[in-house]
This record gives sequence, C-alpha cells and structure tokens, in this order.
Amino acid sequence: MVEKPPMQAAVPLELAGQRLDRALAQLFSDFSRARLQQWVRDGRVTVDGQSARPRDKVLGGEQIELYPVLEPQGDWQAEPIPLAIVYEDEALLVINKPAGLVVHPAAGNRDGTLLNALLHQAPELEAIPRAGIVHRLDKDTTGLLVIARTLAAHKTLIEMMQQRDIRREYEAVVQGVMTAGNTIEAPIGRHPVQRTRMAVVNNGRPAVTHYRVIERFRAHSHIRVQLETGRTHQIRVHMAHIRYPLLGDPVYGGRLRIPPGCSVALDKQLHRFRRQALHAQRLQLSHPATGEVMDWQAPLPDDMQGLLEVLRQDVA
Repeated sequence: MVEKPPMQAAVPLELAGQRLDRALAQLFSDFSRARLQQWVRDGRVTVDGQSARPRDKVLGGEQIELYPVLEPQGDWQAEPIPLAIVYEDEALLVINKPAGLVVHPAAGNRDGTLLNALLHQAPELEAIPRAGIVHRLDKDTTGLLVIARTLAAHKTLIEMMQQRDIRREYEAVVQGVMTAGNTIEAPIGRHPVQRTRMAVVNNGRPAVTHYRVIERFRAHSHIRVQLETGRTHQIRVHMAHIRYPLLGDPVYGGRLRIPPGCSVALDKQLHRFRRQALHAQRLQLSHPATGEVMDWQAPLPDDMQGLLEVLRQDVA
C-alpha cells in the first residue's frame, strides 16, 4: 500500500446538485469513478472536514480533501523475464511481445507472463489495474503493446480504447489468394458449442476489421489489417469467417493448403509454421499526458520474414 499526498479542491457552483462521486470524478479526473467511490466509503474523502457518502449531493463551494492510497491490484509475482522495450517514459511503456508469451496470468498460466515481467521491469505497476495492461495479444501473436505506468494514463488509455482512438495495424499471412481488401463487420461472441473458441454469432458484440492486400502468392496472401474494435481473437475469427484463415492458426486455421508442385523448402516451411502468422506491426495514439501523437512500428519477426521469403521464391 502506497500513501499519496493529500489533494484538495473546491466544488464549483456549476456542479451543484450532482452526486458527490460524480463531482469527484470531474475534480480528480486522474482516478476512475469506481476508485473514488471506494475511497469515499473508506473515509478517504472529506467534505468541509466531514465524511460523506457517494450518493450525497453537493451544493457548490464545499472544500474537498482526498487522501489517495494505491494498493496492490493482485497477488502476482515479479519475474526477471526479458522484455523488448520500444519506448519508455513516466506514463507509458511500449513493448514488442514475442511469440509464446502469455499476456496476463490465468488458470494454468500463473507465472511466466508479460504481467510478471512488467512487475519486475517497473515495480510501481503493482498498484495499477492489471499492471497497466490495457489491451492484449494472443500468446502466439507478436508485436506492439502499450502499458500504462500511472493511474491517470491507465484511465485515459482505457477511454481511448473505448472511443476507438488508438490505431492498431497488423500484418498477417492468410491461406487463399485475395483479390482485394475489404471491411468485415460481423459480431463476435463465444462459440455456441465449443466454449473455448470465439465465433461470428448473431448475439455477439459488434466487431469491425479492415484489411488490404500487400502481396499475393500462389495459395496465400500477405495482408495488412486494421482493427476498429478489439474483440477476443477478432482477426483470427473474422479471417476464418470469410474463408481466408491465418496460416498456422491452431484453432481457426483449418486444413493446411500446400500449393501443388511447390518447392521442398516451402513445403517444409508451411508444415513447421505452428503459430498464427499475425504480428501487431503499428501502434499510434495521442500521449495521455502531453497529447502528442506517438507512432511506433515493429518489424516482422524472423519466422514471418522467413515465411514470406520462401513464398516469394515459390512465386518466382
């Protein structure tokens, strides 16, 4: 538990008649309303020197004192796992995640995750929800992830995600030869029978994926994908839905397609590529503290570069 210096504010007259928790959310915008509500209940907020309840109405002119405290958000352990840090400042971390690294601990994966590595890299993340993780990549998807290092940055990044103000671009190799790019709008939810899978379902959450072709091969396509929403397995599910599944996808990939008469090198490469060929290549956002537009790019990992090179040689 980390005690922070007390914070003071006066309730402006234009907030008269609002609930205390709503007024606090405007006066202390670095913190979420839920966190402020809990601090009110814990007696960490006084109104003119008196305790209050979240639902109490303010009149305007009251003096507020807030005594914030940051508590550990879980019982996770820090682990010295190497991270490829692309960018770092007081508010943000941007990392290039390798294949095979689980982002967040869960049943069967309590240790050895990105979260455990982050707690070792930046111990202050212990007090941030989910150690500052605001979006995820699947275990075997590579590429860029942004991490919030402060509560204020965390709140702002979450809001930016919800408002679709963060640009995320991916590169992928799919099975099948695409003729042109397009937009997929199809709701995603749990598979009605196989509950560990996601699927396009009528009662799912809205999901929008944009894609365009970078390069075509005899039986595959190299594409760029931009996410408008961020549903679980969204790119993998959407591409399988339109019958261009990601190469190597062990869940949604279907039968491996080998071009007739292909080289021994390509046959071997296709058979041994055992993860979805998906890489989060670009991340663009307005810095939560300064408002500056930040743009990061991560080169394709070696296995995808090697795959593309062999596909090009087969075309030749």
